[in-house]
Amino acid sequence: MKKYIGIIAAFYITLGFAQKKEINAINSVLDSWHMAASQADFDAYFSKMTTDGVFIGTDAMENWQNDEFRTFSKPYFDKGKAWSFTAVERNIYVSDDKSFAWFDELLDTQMEICRGSGVLKKVNNDWKIAHYVLSIAVPNEHVDELVSIKKQKDSLLLLQLKNIKK
Repeated sequence: MKKYIGIIAAFYITLGFAQKKEINAINSVLDSWHMAASQADFDAYFSKMTTDGVFIGTDAMENWQNDEFRTFSKPYFDKGKAWSFTAVERNIYVSDDKSFAWFDELLDTQMEICRGSGVLKKVNNDWKIAHYVLSIAVPNEHVDELVSIKKQKDSLLLLQLKNIKK
């Protein structure tokens, strides 16, 4: 009986180390991705994303497929100043088969506190960012003020989007 308990304990310890290894690797990818942007290293930045990766920005119309996001971003990187995001809190979750992971993070940015969230997948045994969503964190007590600021533009955009669907 003790033999089986030892085997089971060893299995869970090994499983814990494997999970920790994946989380460390994901943290490294995300931190180096943010660092590459702050250093305006275009190639390093996009090497962390899948070829079909998606970046959702803070503007309602920013749903960038990888090629579009590269084109949009290139002038910023070429000027030597992209953006600077530093994670101050991050939660990472890994699928049981360790083929994909999802995360959320609070970021210190030039826009003050933002939230990033996304999905990574394993590509040739390396973690790559497949989907990233950036949002500006708004304190609940300021939501009405924010809605007032964006109401006119959002109303026009909603009319356009609804007309496109017709």
